[in-house]
Parts: sequence; C-alpha cells; structure tokens
Amino acid sequence: EKLLAYLDAERGRRIALAHALGCSPSAISMWREVPTDRIEDVAKATGLSPGDLRPDLADMFAPKRDAPRDHSPQID
Repeated sequence: EKLLAYLDAERGRRIALAHALGCSPSAISMWREVPTDRIEDVAKATGLSPGDLRPDLADMFAPKRDAPRDHSPQID
C-alpha cells in the first residue's frame, strides 16, 4: 500500500499525519486501509492521490467529466 510506503520512507511521518488528522499515531497503525471518511484529509496531508490511497474506490475520486457535446453543424 502506498500510504504504508509513504509513512515508512521517513521518520516522523506517522506522527505528523496523526497530528494533521487529530488522532494518535497508533490509530493510524491500526488501519487496514484508509477509512473512507479520512481519504481526502490523508491525501491532502500526504500528497498521495485518493486513488492511490484506496484503489478500490478510485472511481469515486476520478475527475468528473462533462457530458459529451454535440459538435455537429446546426441547420436552421
């Protein structure tokens, strides 16, 4: 998981993330996956994308696209 790699890459990251989220480092250590209600906050604090944090929910965080536009010529 990318969050685990991020946290293990540099000493103190787990504490900094816990501080940013208002929880304890041990609470983060107990996560099997980032809780859905924490994804956006974790993404903001770590710089990881929501899709990287929870690939199973990547569609939920994909940029929304406008409906296709009809570019055919208008005939009056």
